[in-house]
Amino acid sequence: MNGRVLVLIPAHNESPRIVPVIESALRHLPVIVVDDGSADDTGSVAEAAGARVVRQPANLGKGEALKAGFRRAIADGVAAVVTLDADGQHDPAEIPAFLAERERTGAELVVGAREFGAMPPTRRLANTLGKRVLHWATGREIRDNQSGYRLVGRRLMEAMLASEEPGFGFEVEMIVECARRGWAIEWVPIRTIYGAEKSHIHPVTHLARFLKLAWRIRRARSG
Repeated sequence: MNGRVLVLIPAHNESPRIVPVIESALRHLPVIVVDDGSADDTGSVAEAAGARVVRQPANLGKGEALKAGFRRAIADGVAAVVTLDADGQHDPAEIPAFLAERERTGAELVVGAREFGAMPPTRRLANTLGKRVLHWATGREIRDNQSGYRLVGRRLMEAMLASEEPGFGFEVEMIVECARRGWAIEWVPIRTIYGAEKSHIHPVTHLARFLKLAWRIRRARSG
């Protein structure tokens, strides 16, 4: 793959969990952490672990954190970033699979597809319904629309800077943007890891935004 690749980790109040994630990711690629207005010492802990840190002055949401990371990566002239979560739900040892898939296919977006059967029941239901609704809206196979473990190419990073979605719907919009522009999306299987940590997603707000987005996409396709 031409150009450099970085790991991008958005983080909010993740100081107890982020160090092993960074240390494992650094075995493969340089790491940028976006500290999204944490109330704890996430930023300083991440720096001590070897990451470069971009600090948000307040908690603006995952979408805004990713955009801040995209802007830094674009300024650094990178070809792509691998995004993964700071809480240990993504295994950095799987980073080479994303790089290999990008090298093999040239896809603008490579998404880590989880095994839904290994998820807690409520999350399994939400993810299963989500991928079916997005398939209905886009007309494309969607194996995992909510996975935050993905490789994002430079063109998609630049396109997503215009997004007004501050939260987790930002990652759904990445898939939609690729579908709209005809850019290739590929999928790689990843481990499904869940611990005792509480999800940052507000289910009602997230559902409302997701359904609104899906309806808008479907109408645009029909028109």
